[in-house]
Amino acid sequence: MSPRVLFVDHTAKLGGAELSLLAVATAFRDTSQVVLFEEGPFLDRLQKNGVDTTVLPASTTLDGIRRDGSLFDSVRALPGLWRLIWRLARLARDYDVILANSQKSMLVAALAGFLARRPVIWYLRDLMSPAHFGLVQRRVGAIVATAFASHVIANSYATRDALVASGGPANRISVVHNGIDASPFLAVTPDDVAAVRRELNLPSAGVVGVFSRLAEWKGQHVLIEALRDLPDVTALLVGDALFTEDEHYAARLRSDIERWDLHDRVWMTGFRNDIPVLMQTCDVVLHTSTAPEPFGRVIVEGMLAGRPVIATNKGGPAEIIADGDTGILTPADDPQTLRLALRHMLDNQESATLLARKGHALARSRFSTANMVERVQFLIGKVLQNSPKSTSAGPISSRRPASV
Repeated sequence: MSPRVLFVDHTAKLGGAELSLLAVATAFRDTSQVVLFEEGPFLDRLQKNGVDTTVLPASTTLDGIRRDGSLFDSVRALPGLWRLIWRLARLARDYDVILANSQKSMLVAALAGFLARRPVIWYLRDLMSPAHFGLVQRRVGAIVATAFASHVIANSYATRDALVASGGPANRISVVHNGIDASPFLAVTPDDVAAVRRELNLPSAGVVGVFSRLAEWKGQHVLIEALRDLPDVTALLVGDALFTEDEHYAARLRSDIERWDLHDRVWMTGFRNDIPVLMQTCDVVLHTSTAPEPFGRVIVEGMLAGRPVIATNKGGPAEIIADGDTGILTPADDPQTLRLALRHMLDNQESATLLARKGHALARSRFSTANMVERVQFLIGKVLQNSPKSTSAGPISSRRPASV
């Protein structure tokens, strides 16, 4: 019998971590449930996939727990946090295990699991490094993982190593790389690509794309600077500013595009649902993050789209790409090196095609959703088998209690 898993995520925004959870939760949907702390696009996608979902609103409660927040901010959030913990603990009694999909959800799930006497697994998808988190958040994350997590699933070795460096439990961490469903990419037709080219008025060659939310550490500005010396290249910036702190960066990008007279060669498309098609309108898919990436989902997506990929060489991307064989790795925050790599890729079609073919084969064999789900299922089973905290839950008459 499939284990009963209570998945928890603090956000309903649709990012890479949520897309990965969507695949895992869908595989467990007959026995499990997802709890979100807000409403949004991720909630809609879960429900569309037939995943039982509950929302425990907590946006104000979690505002004080920021990546760069102070100890005072975290302490101030405690009263609301305790209420949320108790509500989640009541839900958790109907499940065998809690799986938290983010740092914020882990803080709540850890104590809820303790109260409900259920083991807790942290699916760690963030790089707990100074580039991404303040000292307080790194230390709290390591302490909570050590004290409360029966196991940690890291989405890359870079993610694992960063948690260990912060003081996390090295002997209770397993790496499970993200898996991406290949079928949407295989379903794209030449007519689909032609239609998008007409919609966006794209040239027939020299199109490159960055597919990511607009955030400074995602490095879209690096590509914009590189384009100043690539007059025959058109760029797609696919994504939007998901968080308030990113809106200033999006405005900066628009200002740079106008200042350098690139408005006819850079298309900021905003959020799009047709990523597989858009990627196949590109000659090269780019990953431009200036800080280490926890994994690099867009890299695998570009490979599945059959396109050569250029990515920065920090964090997870170096675990995906074999430089010069299945893609190209470049230094982070280096517009000139990126320009040279793009020039070489666009001017050497035979080499680009070979990279794309090898990258596609790698993505299909190593980074499939089936591989990811199978590994997660194994680790959940192992935790349940070995956890002294696990107790038998009664039959689930309803996975949505009338009052929580």
